[in-house]
Amino acid sequence: MHEFSIAMSIIEIAEKEAKAVNSKYISALDLDVGTMAGIEYYALDTALEMAVKDTMMENAKIKVNKIQAKALCSDCKTEFEISCITDSCPKCNGLFHEILSGKELKIRSIVVEDAV
Repeated sequence: MHEFSIAMSIIEIAEKEAKAVNSKYISALDLDVGTMAGIEYYALDTALEMAVKDTMMENAKIKVNKIQAKALCSDCKTEFEISCITDSCPKCNGLFHEILSGKELKIRSIVVEDAV
């Protein structure tokens, strides 16, 4: 379950940013996770729930924003949603496309409290 190591990295990054502003704890964290980022959402939620114990994020409200994968067809330039890299264009059935979104895995925002 690589989601646990991802959860630990998220916590490490968030705590580093909170400490940089002399904060005592993190009250909220927003994540952007793409549908093609290779992350199981339930596993990430579970991993974060376990990993935040005894950290600055223990009582933080964590929100995961699911970013739907989208592609641009190389042949007809149609933009469309995809669920798999092998999805074809719905307009021309072309198989060549550029991924526009859906691979994200980033911290969108961190809310810290008790900054000095």
